[in-house]
Amino acid sequence: MKRIAIVDDNRNLRHFFEEKFNESGVAQVVMTATNGQHFLDQLLKWHDPLPDLAVMDIEMPEMDGIETLRQTKLLYPEIEVIMLTVFDESERVFDAIKSGAIGYLLKDEPVEKIIETIVTITEENGAVMSPRIARKIFEFLQGRPAPQAPEVAEATTLSAREAEILNMLVEGYNYQEIAVRLFISPQTVRTHLKNIYKKLHVRNKVEAVKVAIKKRWFV
Repeated sequence: MKRIAIVDDNRNLRHFFEEKFNESGVAQVVMTATNGQHFLDQLLKWHDPLPDLAVMDIEMPEMDGIETLRQTKLLYPEIEVIMLTVFDESERVFDAIKSGAIGYLLKDEPVEKIIETIVTITEENGAVMSPRIARKIFEFLQGRPAPQAPEVAEATTLSAREAEILNMLVEGYNYQEIAVRLFISPQTVRTHLKNIYKKLHVRNKVEAVKVAIKKRWFV
């Protein structure tokens, strides 16, 4: 059971997420705060185990989420932080990521998606962001869309999506990065990987990549 802190000046939203997180069976809300300064003040006096994860709004009075994130990572680097906000402006996203956020989700995400994100981050050591946010990041950093699958599918029993994922494996991406780039869930990527291994008669990612390189599918 992961310990969660909710930092948001919206009282109704705090209560809503606290209820949903506690009902999920994977997280327990141990702290709520109305703004960043309130959160840091509570941490300073905290005697129980620290929260594993803080779900934090950006726009808050007294101390906003970005500054709170910076101070939290400086003073309590073991606490992971997900930014949860209505804003998707590139500047805010980049500031949050540079300051140490492990996730960036929009408040219009279904609560089930937010809980899934917490599970991914705390149990699989992942990093997750809303698809709209991920698209902004990759367009900015690379100036081009995600790589397209070559015509491998026509020469194998792989589907076009499976060939695309195999291509990304060859390029060195892990399944979480593939999920973000293709705007699909990590579980969907795992399902595709299982199908790829089965069709190529291999047991794991390393063997699949070796087959692709040997056959020069992506040269």
